[in-house]
Amino acid sequence: MKSIWNFIKNLFCKLFGCNKQQLKESEPVSYGELNVEHCIATDRQSMYLQFAKDYRWFETGITLNYFLDEEDTDATVESVYNIFQTVKERGNGFDTEVICVAHKGDATGVEVKGAFWVGDELLNEADVKLTFEEAYNRLMESNYPKPHSRQCVLRKELGPKNANAQYIFGNKNDHLYVDAVTGDVKKNNPVYEGFEEDPKFGYAFTWLKNKKENLNSPLGE
Repeated sequence: MKSIWNFIKNLFCKLFGCNKQQLKESEPVSYGELNVEHCIATDRQSMYLQFAKDYRWFETGITLNYFLDEEDTDATVESVYNIFQTVKERGNGFDTEVICVAHKGDATGVEVKGAFWVGDELLNEADVKLTFEEAYNRLMESNYPKPHSRQCVLRKELGPKNANAQYIFGNKNDHLYVDAVTGDVKKNNPVYEGFEEDPKFGYAFTWLKNKKENLNSPLGE
């Protein structure tokens, strides 16, 4: 039993680092073929081991190997990142950290930001019935022109209407929404149906917006 616990602690240190205040490049962690659902489940389990129920899962980002509008495109994945936030009481206030865990091939990187709030609804208890590959297939079966992009983000965005979590394929200028529960594909953001879209809540990724060198740059291709 003790050896199992030591294995869990060592795995956690590899994934998150034992000093959370700096960017940590962990030793390579093999996930085999990169799978979105496996990365989500593994990262959420690691967060739970450290923070129990005091963590919030806000976003998962995926970079495909091929552009969505390529003739021979497919659903294979180059990299995945997951964004979490932790909140701890301190005196009359709170300490917050946002943790980005990024996977590319067999490498895992962890970056931590302090005192930073993520402006989406939680995904912790949200219904996500479609896998990434199922959402991708719904997108490709739709009649909409496909964005020239390799990016997808799973989010439950804040807005004037309540909506299911969405797989958002594309970039900040051209994107399509796939409902993570029903599989419906839409051009416009469901949280603004019937409303004039507020640019403050437009298609805004939450992690490292201006850093195109990021492992999974949301404003990249």
